[in-house]
Amino acid sequence: MTQSEGATYAAAGVDVEAGEHAVALMKASIMRAQRPEVVGDFGGFAGLFDMSAFTRYKRPLLATSTDGVGTKVVVAQRMDKHDTIGIDLVAMVVDDLVVCGAEPLFLTDYIATGKVVPERIAAIVSGIAEGCRQAGCALVGGETAEHPGLLGPDEYDVAGAGTGVVDGDRLLGPDRVRIGDVAIGMRASGLHSNGYSLARHVLLTTAGLSLEQHLPELGRTLGEELLEPTRIYALDCLDLARAESLDVHAFSHVTGGGLAANLARVLPNDVHVVIDRATWAPQPIFGLVGAHGLVGLPELEKTFNMGVGMIAMVSPDSVDLAVARLNARGVDAWVLGVAQARAEGEIGDAPAKGGRGGAVSLVGTHAN
Repeated sequence: MTQSEGATYAAAGVDVEAGEHAVALMKASIMRAQRPEVVGDFGGFAGLFDMSAFTRYKRPLLATSTDGVGTKVVVAQRMDKHDTIGIDLVAMVVDDLVVCGAEPLFLTDYIATGKVVPERIAAIVSGIAEGCRQAGCALVGGETAEHPGLLGPDEYDVAGAGTGVVDGDRLLGPDRVRIGDVAIGMRASGLHSNGYSLARHVLLTTAGLSLEQHLPELGRTLGEELLEPTRIYALDCLDLARAESLDVHAFSHVTGGGLAANLARVLPNDVHVVIDRATWAPQPIFGLVGAHGLVGLPELEKTFNMGVGMIAMVSPDSVDLAVARLNARGVDAWVLGVAQARAEGEIGDAPAKGGRGGAVSLVGTHAN
């Protein structure tokens, strides 16, 4: 083998030039997802964020969260549509941050792919940047890694990590929740980013539906429904938490594990919230999964959000104003139930993640 015939990184499957082209294509999107506190230009080894303005906080607490999108990326890959999956990624991260009352400040992303296709990577990042814009946070950096032999040429996965800040005196959570507090539900945009392994198995494998198939129940194709971006509630929740006229005690982001298990996480041990299903109608996609897969309601509720993406726990005298404020921001919100004293031995419908928290029970039948 001559020197000119020697092995190269490109021959091994890693195209550095394609990576550089992808960076050039995504730069405009990233510049739209900025905050005044971001220091320096795009392209450094680390993102910089000026924290000096937060010295006004009495006890600033940094909050951090990391997440991915799960097998929803498979739907994006099969449909060859990649500009919304980044919104889902941001939602999974920032809506976990805001649960404690933290303002999302900045996010970094990681994209692993079998082959860097610059236009595809730029489309993914454009969605991440749009999600950051919706959440009011900055995209300060990221990494795109090419993994030939580990992932197929058209395969990729995404992950992100975010940081937020909350003053210690305004920290939300179980310590603030009281008996008599009211649970306010905020409508989901659909499946969000959880339960896709079950949904894909039922709808695509068991039922044999196609992503291109138009379904009357949905009013659009199955693929369009499954790719509906996750709603980002961060700014809506912050608006409630910062309103002097409201007394907000906790938020719960309804993700994997369903409504009961996630709400239980933000309740004290002595509180039991009873949720009335009759107060809302889940979107048709949940019924489709149930019908085609013979999936019972307990399994559906354990896997999916069932139409409720975020919950606020507020004092009784704040309910009307909180609902009105959310509605004015374009968030469909309503009263789900009330916190009551937890009787000895009550466990509710699902244990809180981690085993600590209160109890949540769902009663009644969903509205049509």
